This record gives sequence, structure tokens and C-alpha cells, in this order.
Amino acid sequence: MDSILSVFGSYVNWDVKSLLLFTAVFILTADYIKNRRPGSFPPRPRAFPIVGNLFTVDYNRTHESLTQLAERYGDVYSLRMGQTWIVVLNRFDVLKEALVDQGDVLADRPNLPLLQDMFHGLGVIFSNGKIWKQQRRFALSTLKHFGFGKKSLKPVILEEFSYCAKEFKSHKGKPFDPHLILNNAVSNIICSLVFGHRFEYGDEKFMELMSWFGKGLELEASIWAQLYNSFPLLMRRLPGPHQTVQHIWNSVKDFIRVEVKEHKHNWDPSDNRDYIDCYLSEIQMSKGQADDTFDEENLVVCVFDLFLAGSETTSTTLRWAFLYMVKYPEIQGKRQMQIDTNIPQRSRSYAVIHEIQRMSNIVPLSLPHVTTRDIRLGGYTIPKGVTIIPNLTSVLFDKNEWETPDAFNPGHFLNPEGKFVKRAAFIPFSAGKRACLGENLARIELFLFFTSLMQHFTFSMPAGVKPSMDFRFGITLSPVPYQICVTSR
Repeated sequence: MDSILSVFGSYVNWDVKSLLLFTAVFILTADYIKNRRPGSFPPRPRAFPIVGNLFTVDYNRTHESLTQLAERYGDVYSLRMGQTWIVVLNRFDVLKEALVDQGDVLADRPNLPLLQDMFHGLGVIFSNGKIWKQQRRFALSTLKHFGFGKKSLKPVILEEFSYCAKEFKSHKGKPFDPHLILNNAVSNIICSLVFGHRFEYGDEKFMELMSWFGKGLELEASIWAQLYNSFPLLMRRLPGPHQTVQHIWNSVKDFIRVEVKEHKHNWDPSDNRDYIDCYLSEIQMSKGQADDTFDEENLVVCVFDLFLAGSETTSTTLRWAFLYMVKYPEIQGKRQMQIDTNIPQRSRSYAVIHEIQRMSNIVPLSLPHVTTRDIRLGGYTIPKGVTIIPNLTSVLFDKNEWETPDAFNPGHFLNPEGKFVKRAAFIPFSAGKRACLGENLARIELFLFFTSLMQHFTFSMPAGVKPSMDFRFGITLSPVPYQICVTSR
């Protein structure tokens, strides 16, 4: 009897081993067959089964990793992130061919599970098709009505600068972290357009919101986000930072819902005061139409997009501006002298600001696109449904486009006569149909804030401290936290 049980146990044991072996071979074979690419597909690094190239990239410096891979695999190459294929585009000519010349094919965003779970394809930034076209058109026309990107917004910006300057002066030249002050100041410009009012610098809830932005954008570009997008069924059920980013953005949306509720309570359709009021009117007018994409949930996500995009990028650029001015005090001094003596300053101020934007490289990988049909790029065939990553870093630091790509040199934007010249390869806001809709507002804000700051203050590091130009990688590239001394002039 014992011998029979022994034989049976041995048989079962081998049967389980065989089943596991068969399962493993089947999964690996299916993975290989599913992810085979034709010879015309862009080249790629060797990938692991199942996870692909998820661990090929250094997620603390993703933009640098992708730029280095281009040196080996060319300006158009591919990566397999889990079960998703992406194609990375490098250098100006390639990005122009894709985003401008074939912009219609790349006008959509990919369906990323993490963002889909949070925003459900709504809003302005990550929506597609009819929703995107209607919401972008409405946002641009409505915000322009309230001065968005126009000179008429100049008094609002300069008034906000006066509040910011008062806050800076309160530190009396002692070291402090300018992060949240700048976030609050820049955010108040878009808040005046969207919410119809600004927020005080002592508003604890609003300041908490500002502090979440950087963390949320950092997590969205982390390995956790990539794992979530690659294996959503599993990651939805696991704890981790991918759950934290959802909590952060849901808290921001809750904040916006409170604003919408207050607007509805005081709403007068005959007197639209801001973007939210206009949107509520549009909901009412569009109700019952076949192609209607206007509702309260879309309003919340659209405001979220405008609020975040209109706050984080410009304030982060100004934080980098402070670091470059203290690192190159001779440039800071020259700008102040030109302002003080009324030497025509616009060209040189533009040159310094553009060089700050180039070097700080705020959105290093832009935002992803997806092919809506098969296309040819760089001699390769890219099928429909492949995610496209425009590597803006490869353009802004291309030695073929810039005389001294790795050095801070405002001369990149000046001709021999000292006049400002915008270079074609200067595309920090990306290009094509999905270029940042807030570009004009950002330009006005940066010019007015930067020149006003230079006119009223001198910036320096605390005694014995050298400026660190290191960064935190995320959707945006932000400087590591620092303290600075601001002295009134």
C-alpha cells in the first residue's frame, strides 16, 4: 500500500511540475509571439519577457536615460514597457516631421490606465476626439475673453507681483524656500481667470494644495506609474505610491468641486464672471444636443487641467531662474544695470528668459501621443496604436542646434546686433496640435515676473552655500528644494 501511495505521490508531484513547466513555456511563447515586431519597426534594446524594458530606464533621470539610448539606437527607437510599445523621438527634425508635418496622425493621447482611472478621458490635456476639440476650443475662447495671453492681463500680473514682493520682503534678507510663494503667486493668475478670485499666501488649504502638485507630477512619471499602466488589473489591488498619486489628484478635484458648488450657489447667467461661470452657462445651453460634451464632471477635470498646467510650469521656471541668477551673478548684475539705466531691455530679457527655459527643460519628455494610423517616421513604419514620446531634452541640448548646448548662454537667442532671435529648435512647450495651450500666458507671466524681480531684488545664496543645479524628475523637472536670500534694491 505504501509503495502504491509513493508511486502515486511521485506521479502527482511530476504532474504538477509538468503543469508549471508547460504554463511557463506557454506564457513565454505567447509573450514572444504577441510582441514580435516587423523588421521595419524602430530598433530597440533587448527586452525581458513580460516586463519588457520597464527596468531599462533610470526613473530618477528618465530624460537622460532616453537621450543616451538614442546615441546607440538612433533618433527613432522603441521600448517595450510591459505589454505596451512606445517609440521615442529625438532631435528637432524628427520631432517636427512627427508633431507638425504629420500632426493629424499624432493628435491623440494614449489610453493610460492610471490617468483613465482618475479622469475617465475627460478634460483638455488627456482627452481625445470630440471631447478634446470641444473642450480646447471652449477653453481658449473663454479664457481669451478674460484676457488670457493678452496684454490686458498685465495689470493683474503686476498686482500679484506686488503681493509676492511683499512676501519676499517679509523675510528681511534671511534665507527661505521660495517654492510655495512662487506657486501661490503664479497660481493666482490662472485662479483669477478660472475661479474669479485669488488666494491669500496664508491660506493653509491652498498652500497644502500647492505642495501636492510637485509630488503628484513626480509620482506620475515614476516606475510605479509605469507598472500601473502596464499591469493595471494587478496594480489596482496593490498598495503603493500609485495609490498616493490618485489620492493627491482626487483631493485637488474635491477642492475644485467646492469652488464649482459655490459658483452655482451665486451664479447669475446674465453676468459670467470667470471660466466656471461660462462653463455652467454652456452646460445649460448645450443640454439635449447630440454632440454635447459639457457636464459638471468634465468641468471639474477641465479646471483641474488649467489649474495645474497654469501653476506648476511657470512657477518651476522661476525657481530655476533664481538658481541661474545666483550661479551667474554677472548676468544678474547686467540685467539690473540695464533696467536701472533704461537701456532697451526687452531683447536681452527675452534672451535670458529663453535660456533659462532651455536649460531648465521644464517638461523634458513633453506629454505622450499615440498614432491613429500607420505612419512612416525616420525611415521606419510605426503601426496604429503605438505610444509616441517626444524627447524635448534631445532638442534643447542638441549640439547641432546650439553653439554651447550644456552651458548657460543667453547669446543663443541674440543675433550679432544684439537683437532677440527665437530659434526654431526652442520648443519647451512642444509643437503641433497638442502644443501647450497656455504658452502665450506663460510668456507674459515669465517676462513680467522676471523683469520685476530683477528690478526690485538681488538674489544670493546663504553664506557658504553653493547653488545646486540638481533636479527631481517628474512630468516636470523641478530643482531640489533650496533656500535663497532676497535683498531689496
